[in-house]
Amino acid sequence: MVDFAGWRMPVQYGSIVEEHLATRRAAGLFDVSHMGRLTVAGPGAIDWLEGLLARRVAGIEPGQARYTLVTGRVPGGSDTVILDDAIVARDTDAPDGSPRLSLVVNAGNRERVVAWLESQLPPAGVRLADETFGTAMIAVQGPRAVGLVASLADVADAERIGALRPYRTTVAEIAGHAAGVSRSGYTGEDGVELVVRAEAAEPVWNAIHAAGAPVGLVACGLGARDTLRLEAGMPLYGHELREESDPFAVGLDLGVTLDGRVFPGAERFANLRARPQGRVRVGLGFEGKRSAREGSTVWDGGREVGVVTSGSFAPTLGRAVALALVDRDVSSIGTPLDVLVRDVRQAARVTPLPFYRRA
Repeated sequence: MVDFAGWRMPVQYGSIVEEHLATRRAAGLFDVSHMGRLTVAGPGAIDWLEGLLARRVAGIEPGQARYTLVTGRVPGGSDTVILDDAIVARDTDAPDGSPRLSLVVNAGNRERVVAWLESQLPPAGVRLADETFGTAMIAVQGPRAVGLVASLADVADAERIGALRPYRTTVAEIAGHAAGVSRSGYTGEDGVELVVRAEAAEPVWNAIHAAGAPVGLVACGLGARDTLRLEAGMPLYGHELREESDPFAVGLDLGVTLDGRVFPGAERFANLRARPQGRVRVGLGFEGKRSAREGSTVWDGGREVGVVTSGSFAPTLGRAVALALVDRDVSSIGTPLDVLVRDVRQAARVTPLPFYRRA
């Protein structure tokens, strides 16, 4: 157990490699309650978020979710930066027909995202609530994940869960408890994420674990979560994505909709798209198991050309991989490079992303 953004979180329950492989082969069960969960409601909710998020919110349908970036200013700052990446979803509309939306943000950025959004609230028409401590979030990932969760619901809810498309949401009763269900995750596998009331977290977790253990499900910690997302080439805020990042250079084009829209940082993003500059994110593959770590430098002969942002042994692949930011002239697939790992140069090659893609 470790402190993680103010939460006590498990790095591993047993073996990180075993947890990782269980998720690829059957299912992994993750407590991700540390993620921030915010709700935005009211007649002006969609228009308000449309002016604050980098991806278009106008036109989002009930039951639809989108990946986006939250841009704004940090307390005391004057420059617009990327405060976080997030998932925005439109929930079932309120009885009066006004929209309700939810935002899932990273634990380490929750407080500053909430502070920024609160500072932008209009006098009326929009309500913002931080639901993080009244709810829990459980991720079930892997080829058996959807079926396992559906088996704990009644027939109608099970059919609805099974029919969900990626980045779609619904509501259901899981093990007798109301849950928001989204077909999404952070592992490169199929799966769902559940949001339940905090008091329901333990019984829902136990029910999923009991149903899944006989077919290979295991509980997974932060260690496996990180190696899974790395194999899937997914960026992590604070590593591949930072306040000053160019989202197009790090492969996050899907999180930005320009087309004349106005939101904090839109002009900077438009300039970056029109005139690409700086380093770009690439995947690096190694022959051996010795892994590079964040901060390891990347070299092209005698020239330093980049830095590793995430690196690890990849259990599914049986070798080490890394994500790195490198100069554009050495970013082509197949380019041979060296990475300085514990003062020893390790041969690497620019590799297509993701490193792993499920069949």
